[in-house]
Amino acid sequence: MGLDSYMQRVCTDTAVYWGSPQEDGYGGKIYDTPVDISCFWEDTIQVFQNTNGEIVISKAEVFVLQDVDENGILYHGSLSDLSESEKSDPLSVEGAYFIRKFEKLPALGGTSEYIRKVYLTPQ
Repeated sequence: MGLDSYMQRVCTDTAVYWGSPQEDGYGGKIYDTPVDISCFWEDTIQVFQNTNGEIVISKAEVFVLQDVDENGILYHGSLSDLSESEKSDPLSVEGAYFIRKFEKLPALGGTSEYIRKVYLTPQ
């Protein structure tokens, strides 16, 4: 069994993902339309170093099956759990987290398979 098929079996949770954060010109951000993604979500405290070299404490560690954007947002649940206003404004969603670090680690043996992990902090 390959790593990709293993990760697909493990990632049985669902998360709502808002990606591609862009400055809106008014001090906020605009995100892509939210989508449901498969994941394995662990509410666990992890200490990591961000891209600026700062030490950060995450509140959740999530394994995903696709690449995601740092500073995007994840919510442990599905789109059907959210109102239309929450879908259009992820900052209004209680329990949504910022993606503070995205790691894409190749499988041993140099294959084209990867483990994708994100570290999350509250908004």
